[in-house]
Amino acid sequence: MLPSMTPQRGAGHRRSVEDWIQAGFAILAEGGPTALRVDALCERLGVTKGSFYWHFADLPAYRVALVQAWASLQDADRRRFENMHDVEPRQRLRYMMDAVVTPRQYALERAMRVWAMADEMVAASVRASDQRVFAAVHQAFLDSGFEGEEAGVRSVTFFAAGLGLLHGVDPSIDAPLELRERFLDFMLRP
Repeated sequence: MLPSMTPQRGAGHRRSVEDWIQAGFAILAEGGPTALRVDALCERLGVTKGSFYWHFADLPAYRVALVQAWASLQDADRRRFENMHDVEPRQRLRYMMDAVVTPRQYALERAMRVWAMADEMVAASVRASDQRVFAAVHQAFLDSGFEGEEAGVRSVTFFAAGLGLLHGVDPSIDAPLELRERFLDFMLRP
């Protein structure tokens, strides 16, 4: 699950690395990677630049910490998908699909993918996350009785549909449960 992305503002609160990460997630989700600036982070947290430099050597070091924090969150989320072998395959796919369409997840996930187009470190983190999700999706199709190439084609299609939701659908539009269930019916049809 993603963090709240709304650290407390104002004087009297000592900022932690986690506060800075939360602020970065929020700024990244709202404005993309170009919005990640020291002044924007400080303004969001209501502190001076000295506070930023107390925790981070510079903006590139902060960005590395932000990507590592995102990767840790993704790993925890993806590990949950990998460890659902006792859950019926359709339900596993439903959980994975629902994880993509939640508003909190949507904005940050989309921003990370945009950032990955211009930064190899971010791209490597996104690829690692995607590989774990794809493996879990593929296993769900195998567990549903599809074999070899058929399970592969369905996994690619399911995964691509999820990416399409991230990049092609207005995040304020929530795909109705009925539509998601019909999609699962279609994908699991023999």
